[in-house]
Order: sequence, then C-alpha cells, then structure tokens
Amino acid sequence: MKRASLNLASPAAWLLIALLAALGLKAWLIAGNWLTFNSDEAVVALMARHILQGARPIFFYGQAYMGSLDAFLVAGGFALFGEQVWVIRLVQSLLYAAFLITTAGLGKAVFRDWRAGALGAGLLAIPTVNLTLYTTASLGGYGEALLIGNLILLCALQIRDAYLAGVFPGPLRWWGLYGLLSGLGLWAMGLSLVYSFPAAVFVFALYLAYRRKGNPVPAHRLALALGAAAAGGFVGSLPWWVYAAGHGLQGLIRELTGGAIAGVEGLPYGLQALRHALNLLLFGGSAALGFRPPWDIAWLGLPLLPFVLLFWMVVLAHAARQIGRSPWESGQLLLAGVVLTLTAGFIFTPFGADPSGRYFLPVSAPLALFAASLILELKEKAGAWAFALAGLVLVYQLWGTLQSAFKYPPGITTQFYSPAQIDRRYDPQLIAFLREQGETRGYGNYWVTYPLAFLSQEELIFTPRLPYHPDFRYTARDDRYPPYGELVERAERVAYITTRHPELDAYLRAAFQRRGVDWQEAQIGDYHVFFALSQLIRPGEIGLGETTTP
Repeated sequence: MKRASLNLASPAAWLLIALLAALGLKAWLIAGNWLTFNSDEAVVALMARHILQGARPIFFYGQAYMGSLDAFLVAGGFALFGEQVWVIRLVQSLLYAAFLITTAGLGKAVFRDWRAGALGAGLLAIPTVNLTLYTTASLGGYGEALLIGNLILLCALQIRDAYLAGVFPGPLRWWGLYGLLSGLGLWAMGLSLVYSFPAAVFVFALYLAYRRKGNPVPAHRLALALGAAAAGGFVGSLPWWVYAAGHGLQGLIRELTGGAIAGVEGLPYGLQALRHALNLLLFGGSAALGFRPPWDIAWLGLPLLPFVLLFWMVVLAHAARQIGRSPWESGQLLLAGVVLTLTAGFIFTPFGADPSGRYFLPVSAPLALFAASLILELKEKAGAWAFALAGLVLVYQLWGTLQSAFKYPPGITTQFYSPAQIDRRYDPQLIAFLREQGETRGYGNYWVTYPLAFLSQEELIFTPRLPYHPDFRYTARDDRYPPYGELVERAERVAYITTRHPELDAYLRAAFQRRGVDWQEAQIGDYHVFFALSQLIRPGEIGLGETTTP
C-alpha cells in the first residue's frame, strides 16, 4: 500500500505552508503581547461580552456604521475559550486564514493557474505590518471585509464562467450569494463596497457582451437572477434595514459616506480632494506597501526598501501590461477595479482625511496576485531564481513587522495619534491600584476607559469625559456606551485618570483648588490618577466633557 505524501512543489503545499506561516506569525505576536490592546478593540470585546449576556447590538457602540458581526464572532470565541484578549485575536487569525484560502481561489479563477493563487497567498503569509495589524487586532470588521470581498469577487467570476460556457445569467445560486455577501458587507463594514461595486459593473458588462454576441437573454431568467441578488442583498443587510426602520435612513447614509469626519479639514471640496490624493501617494501607499507603520512616519527595513519599492513598481507595470493584453473577461480588470474604486473613494470622500493605511487593506490581494503572476512569468525565463523575488518581499515584510513590534511602546498599535499611544503594560498595576483605593467609578479619556472596563470585568467603570488632545478638543462621540455614564453619575465618589497630558493635569489641579477640594495623585506608567477627592466634582462643573475647548 502506497503512503500518501505531499509534493512540496505543488500549489497545495505552497498554500499549506502559507497558512502555517501566517498562523505561526500571528500566534507569536499574540503570545508575546506585541499588539497593544486599545479602546476600539475593547469596545468590540465589551460588545461580545454583552451579547453573551443577551444584548443584540446592531452596530459598533456609539455609531451607525460598522455592524456588530465581528462582535458576534468574538462572542462565539468567548463562549468557547473564555473572555480573554487573545481570543479576539484568535478569531481574527482564523478570518485571515480564510482570506488566504479565498485569495488562492481568486488567483486560480483569474489566472487559470493554481500556482498564481497559492503563490499570491504565500506573499501574504508574512504580510506588511499594516495588514498584520488590522487582521490580528480587531477594530470591528476589517478581517470580515477582506474575506467577504474575496467571496464577492469569486461569485462574480462564477457568473463569468457561465458566460464563457455560453450561458447567461447562469446558476441563480451565484446571484443570490453575491447579493447576500454584498448585503452582509454593507452592514458589517462599508469598506466592502469597493468589492461589490466593481463586481456589479463586471457582471453588467458580461450581460452587455452576451447581448452584443446576438445571444438572447430570457427575460424570466434575468428577472429571477436579479431577484435572487436583491433578495440575498436584503437578507444580508437585514440588520441595517432594521436599524433604518427605527432611526431613519439619513443618519445611516451619512455615517456610511464618512459624514462623521466630514468638514474636519476645513477646506473647500476641491482642495480636500487634492489633499486626499497627496495622502494616498505619500502616506496611504507607503503604509499599504509596508514601507512605514500606519501609526508613524518612520521607514522600515531601510536596506531593503529601495529594492522592494522597485519590485512593486515593476508589478504595477506588469499588471497594466497583463490587463492590456488579456481578455477583459479574465477577471484581471475586476481586480484592478477594486483598486480603482478604492482610490476614487479615498480621494473623493471624507475618508481620505485618514491616511493611516486601514482603508488600503483591499489592495493587498490584487497586488499579491499580480506579483505572483509576474514571478511565474519570470520563472519561465530565469528558472527557479525568480522565486527569490518572493523571498525578498517576505523577508522585508517580516523585517518591518519585527522592527515595529520590538519598538515598544507603542509596539504594533491601532492608535496612530501619538498622544493616545499609551504604554498598556501598566494596565494590571492601574487596575490593582484602583481596586486597592476603592476607586471604581470616575472619568478618563477614550483610550483609558474601555480597556479598563473589559480587563476589570466591568468592575471599574470610567466614562470618557476628559480630552486627550493637547488643545483640549473633545467630542461626545467618545462616550460610546451610555449605561456606563449612568453608573458613574450615580456614584458618590469619583477619580480622574489622565494620560500624557500635563496641561490637563495642571488644569485639574487648578480647578480642584478653586473649589477647595483636597485630593491625592499617583503616577502609574503613562497613567496619572487623581483620587481620594474630598468633594464630588463632575467634569461639567469645571468646564470639561464639552465639545468646546475650555
């Protein structure tokens, strides 16, 4: 009897190695606590805990976009393994593994070659620090958006396959699944629109091409296909519509299109678009390609950076050439459509004001697949030496990740605003101190309060009524969960916690002195605690917690 063995030169082996490498890297990052646990992730964790207690939130607390799908998945992880930070990252890691598998399938469907798909997934096994960050820590749905997006593209390519076989609209299941995934993506993370829109345009182009060939499209079949897509879309986005029924569509659409940050730049629309284009070229692109961490302007892997930059320039040229010489139905234009849609959305919507790198995650799979196509083309001419290019990229991306992780604080962080980059290694000491002093209620800033609540099993409830910006700017949107505010308002004693804000510390001292309040202070890492107040003082009484500068 012959023993089954895995051929290491096969695409299946490449994909398996990619999955093991990706999960191994994430396991090391999680076990070593190289990623900071910030407030956005803590909100997801708290939502998951509340879901297990019977809550059914539709959106991320305090906003009407970014659905609660991620929190429900994390709740499942909590139910199995307990309410721990590492469980959140485990869920994200599994989503990333599924993203790699679907990327391989996408490469096979577009380039008709499993090697292209497996090699593309391999190039993402050790990803850029930008991609590593947003697919390991949770901000509420980026991992889901990448996976859903790949699945949307695969549905469009299945409809393409039916068209190439001389049938249109083809099996209804792919239309229904496309609609379901598009609707689910709309609710879970609006970023998924950069997949569903070009996929819809691609399928419409297939319809027009089918008609131009003189092929009749049965009206009843087309109606059934469109109906399946519409029904699927409605089911997938049902939570979105439930919320709209109770709160109206206007607020939902405003949030979906970046209304929450609209006008923050204070520039005419034309100048905003120009600035967004510059953000794209100088900041967003450099983070997406791994040349800098998304939270800092610092070059990574400098000795290799020029060679990697040259490689990606050649990849872009190769992609343009490939698209120009290949039939449009191949799907390469569909991959480019994702990048073009993302670029247009970034430049012409308010989201372009944020060049951190998170909005560029969808370019990862298309770039990796075109890079794999280039390497395989070079292999035909230069032999196995072409795979050295894949090695160059992977070594560079690992270098950037390690360089970022070892620079602690902040480590690998979702917080790109320097004043809010808190050294979280002191969280256990802060929790122990507050418990010892009996200070279970009070006020802090957004980056203090929600991690504190989750890590203390919601024993320590502090609401974000203090500013963290040096100029004392504050927004009420920081207060994500009103029940916490109610608990603090009923408290008979409160403490104040600030972080890296000496001006605010001085302001609090002066305000307390004017009111004849006695207090004590303690410094714990980046945390400064005002406790044992002799009188109960609310932030509003001393000009804090308002949307204006005091």
